[in-house]
Amino acid sequence: MDLLRGRALDAVEEMDRPDCDAGRLERTYAQFGVVNRAVSGWQGIYRRELRPLLSAAGTTTLLDIGCGGGDVPLLLSRWAARDGLRLEITAVDPDRRAAAFAARRPPRAGVSFRRQSTRDLLAAGARFDVVVSNHVLHHLAPGEFTAFLADSAELATMRVIHNDLRRSPAAYALFWAAALPFTGSFIRRDGLTSIRRSYTEAELAAAAPPGWTVERRSPFRNLLVWEKPCPAS
Repeated sequence: MDLLRGRALDAVEEMDRPDCDAGRLERTYAQFGVVNRAVSGWQGIYRRELRPLLSAAGTTTLLDIGCGGGDVPLLLSRWAARDGLRLEITAVDPDRRAAAFAARRPPRAGVSFRRQSTRDLLAAGARFDVVVSNHVLHHLAPGEFTAFLADSAELATMRVIHNDLRRSPAAYALFWAAALPFTGSFIRRDGLTSIRRSYTEAELAAAAPPGWTVERRSPFRNLLVWEKPCPAS
């Protein structure tokens, strides 16, 4: 499919436009929870990547960068609580609209939403055990991508996990059909644009600096992972 031969860097998601329809944007944030549960694979990421780092005896801190509507940090918090593990989550987004939506969610102990950027956090001296993001990488221009990875690695004391889409004709065709019920929002249109902007596994591995690894996950996911190097003995 020629449409997916390379990354569509010139394609813009409607929700990223500052003048997009406010009502459709609110419905998009509200529908993210359903979409992310279905396609983002966070339950497997939590089970294999995050849960082994958590403890019932001490609190682990986690930063979610670009949290959008805030559904992913709430899921992670619920799963950790279910397992009797102590997890404190800070979820940030520099977009005032996303931050405002997330802030209106019912409060949950151990989860805080803020309108901040990675630069803001670094300037404040913030550090977190684990840093994650969901569907952020494909939004970034090449220069932004490099800075984003550098910031997230500097903010993390243990591990960084960036979860994103993996571009393929099958992913595009399946989402085209599966997203038909999502009306009144940008979910379907922007989801297809997101797939067009996303990386293949090889492209992401080539774009990432040394120290980062790409893990291929189903369905149609890439994980970009950084581990804090162990001190030389």
